[in-house]
Amino acid sequence: MLGGCKKSELELVNPNQITSETYWKTETDVHSAFAATYGLLRNVDGGFYGVRGIELGNGRGDDFFLRNDVADLYRLSTFTNNADNGVLNSLWNISYRGIFRANQILENVAKVGLDDAKTKNYIAEAKFLRALNYFILTINFGDVPIILTTPASTEDYFKPKAAEADVWKQIIADFQDASVDLPATQPSEWVGRATKGAALGYLGKALLYTKDYAGAESTLRQVTTMGYSLMANYEDNFLVTKENNAESLFEVQLGDVGGTEAWGGENASQALGVTTAQEFAPSEVGGWFEAGPTDKLFDEFQKERTATGELDPRMYATLIWNYSGATFYKKPFTDFKLPFGYKSLFKKYQNYTQDNELAGASGASNYTSSNNERALRYADVILMLAEAVTMQGRPADAYPFVAQIRTRAKLAALPAGYNQTQMMNEIVHQRMIEFARENQRFYDLKRWGLLQQEIANSDKVGKQFFVAGKHDYFPIPQNEINSNQAIVQNPKW
Repeated sequence: MLGGCKKSELELVNPNQITSETYWKTETDVHSAFAATYGLLRNVDGGFYGVRGIELGNGRGDDFFLRNDVADLYRLSTFTNNADNGVLNSLWNISYRGIFRANQILENVAKVGLDDAKTKNYIAEAKFLRALNYFILTINFGDVPIILTTPASTEDYFKPKAAEADVWKQIIADFQDASVDLPATQPSEWVGRATKGAALGYLGKALLYTKDYAGAESTLRQVTTMGYSLMANYEDNFLVTKENNAESLFEVQLGDVGGTEAWGGENASQALGVTTAQEFAPSEVGGWFEAGPTDKLFDEFQKERTATGELDPRMYATLIWNYSGATFYKKPFTDFKLPFGYKSLFKKYQNYTQDNELAGASGASNYTSSNNERALRYADVILMLAEAVTMQGRPADAYPFVAQIRTRAKLAALPAGYNQTQMMNEIVHQRMIEFARENQRFYDLKRWGLLQQEIANSDKVGKQFFVAGKHDYFPIPQNEINSNQAIVQNPKW
């Protein structure tokens, strides 16, 4: 009997264990893989558009402050952090987890047996997601390892850093490839998934960041022919009732659905919203008051009145302060305390028409907001185009683009004859107030070379600790340094 048995016949396969050999069988498997990859963008611990990502993406800017309730966040905001910072570690890990999942899709989607058109579409979508995660990594950490395949062994995980210029080349290549085969629109059941417009928009942004202004202009002009437009009402971009509108190129889909635990992570209890609004809300309505705007931002909005002498309507959509009739969460603004001496709170993205932020819109989840994060808006495309032509020495060509932004804000037309410096000053000003709280300001200042100047010229807590050339980037997380002998720490850290 023993002689009749082969060793291979005794090696049983566990039917309940999912492996790469048993998983990639149907298109539903592909959809599930994408859902898991998109989901990391709003991950509670380190997704760039989840609560911690919004806090660290904005927290170092001259327009933003984070209070000292969460020590790791406060240290990041005040430039007193070191490499052993939990929030940094999570951003790094979640971004590389997204890259790992995108690489898995790229390597396995052909196994499913879909037609060529669908396969190309899914490959393009996976490249978009890989590029987006590398974009997040390089604007925050600079030089980072480039990993384009799923590791076959433990040693394959330990890669040295690639130069930031090479990371940008990979980002640009992936966004270019994605823009070729992604559809112009997605079916209604897949709203929120990447489109050609999203890929071109991010490609244009990557080219702008790398100072390829001609390439950025050419790419972004394509987006202007694709049917996007500015919403007539600026605030519509940040209301849960106006999601996925004509101004949206890419937004992270959120909902008060799923599990009941907003901090559940990736398991059955996970809520599919974020806690950002609850963390930013004042304590009087169940918030933790973790973050808020500086008075520098408050004052920036008031540098120019509308053509009829009113405050810029974007100020009312972005901030709440003590003006006549101001109400917040159905309460007079005077009911709220501002313990840190600043004059305003963020209104943008807050669920301020509710009584509080203790539960989501449907009450299904604790502290959960269903309000999608608008990751890329057409307004960004317009102002990037204005910058691209201005930086090529053609400030006159920026007027029509800047005019679109100013007209919506009810501002008067700019005087004729602006030179390059004057037009860039206008673009810097408009981007600060147009994109407040949208993970833009710090990175804009960095690529303009204005970080040290503008942080010093602010009322930001911790500005005295900013060191140029050091705090432009986060340090490589200490856990990565400890485990990966091929990697070295960023300069001055």
